[in-house]
Amino acid sequence: MKKIWPFSFYFLYFAANASFLPYLVLYYQSLNFTGSQIGLLFGISPLITLVGAPFWTGIADISHRYKLVLSSTLLLSLALVLIFPSIKTITAVFLLIAVFSFLGAPVNSLADTATISMLGGDKHMYGRVRVGGTFGWGIAAPIAGILISKLGLNWAFWSYAFLMFLGFLVSQKFVFNPIKQDTSYRNGLRALFSNKRLILFLITTLICGIAFTSINLYLFAYMDELGISKSLMGAALGIATISELPVLFFSDRLLARFKPHGLLVIAMIATTLRLFLYVIFDSAEGILVFQLINGVTFSALWVAGVSYANENAPAGLNATAQGVFSAMLFGFGSAGGGYLSALLFENAGGAQMYTIFGVMMLVTLITYLLLEGKIKKSHHF
Repeated sequence: MKKIWPFSFYFLYFAANASFLPYLVLYYQSLNFTGSQIGLLFGISPLITLVGAPFWTGIADISHRYKLVLSSTLLLSLALVLIFPSIKTITAVFLLIAVFSFLGAPVNSLADTATISMLGGDKHMYGRVRVGGTFGWGIAAPIAGILISKLGLNWAFWSYAFLMFLGFLVSQKFVFNPIKQDTSYRNGLRALFSNKRLILFLITTLICGIAFTSINLYLFAYMDELGISKSLMGAALGIATISELPVLFFSDRLLARFKPHGLLVIAMIATTLRLFLYVIFDSAEGILVFQLINGVTFSALWVAGVSYANENAPAGLNATAQGVFSAMLFGFGSAGGGYLSALLFENAGGAQMYTIFGVMMLVTLITYLLLEGKIKKSHHF
């Protein structure tokens, strides 16, 4: 049961998000919001996540009330989503999405903390449990599309609330085993941020987050620029989702073989190749084939990050370390990636944008290898 409850939670959590998040832009458009207003609403979420994830996980670590923090944020988040259909003004939506993002920021990190705790000596099996999220997204996305197209956009909000409530019920089976802090929380934070290898890992994660965001937000726009049909855009998303399954399922073997550091390097190499290949093979066939690389780019990085944060967290700060990792990837990374991608796509086009990000990833890869080797050689951990 130490695997089935986290697996089930990830399934329901990502199924809920697949039923809701892809349809936010349609909701905004139905309210006749302008492009700049929609951009503002999408841009605020990662910035709020940047603050919210470490804030809530820090409270959980200090109080040791992990389940209470998780349950409260889950229930309040789904309650807020039910309010969405009744509001119409940009100010009200902005405030609601800001509070929603703040409350939802720690959920994934706390779920990861519980999963690692429940796995005990089988921490390397994290990926096989986390694959539940991929199944949840892959199954719920097409069902939600059919449901919403037939019954209306409000079903995106109701589906999210229903699935997330089921996730809340499952989360009550989570077991957190907090480690007693040897020192104060403040000193623990100081130890966390004085770990040079961890800081290098987090900064590299941030840059990877920027690159991922350019793919997640602008691949469809790039495909449209190339004249590729919208039906193939859906196929591209499906292929990317399916590609995560083998990487997550065999992540225990990958971690045993390459360790978190090695998985990060593999993810960076794959991301660099993926960006350049989009430019070189700018056809529908090429893009669909290279969507298969998504499993290595995102899933490998996610498994590496969760494992690395857990290994390097000071005693009693496991949830905080997961929150910081999430903030770097989905906070700084998403916010920076969204801004830079919009700027480059508008002024240079998709091919130039992906070329620039490809070069950025190549430079980051080389820099990481050099600095990691230097830090390891000097024995400053």
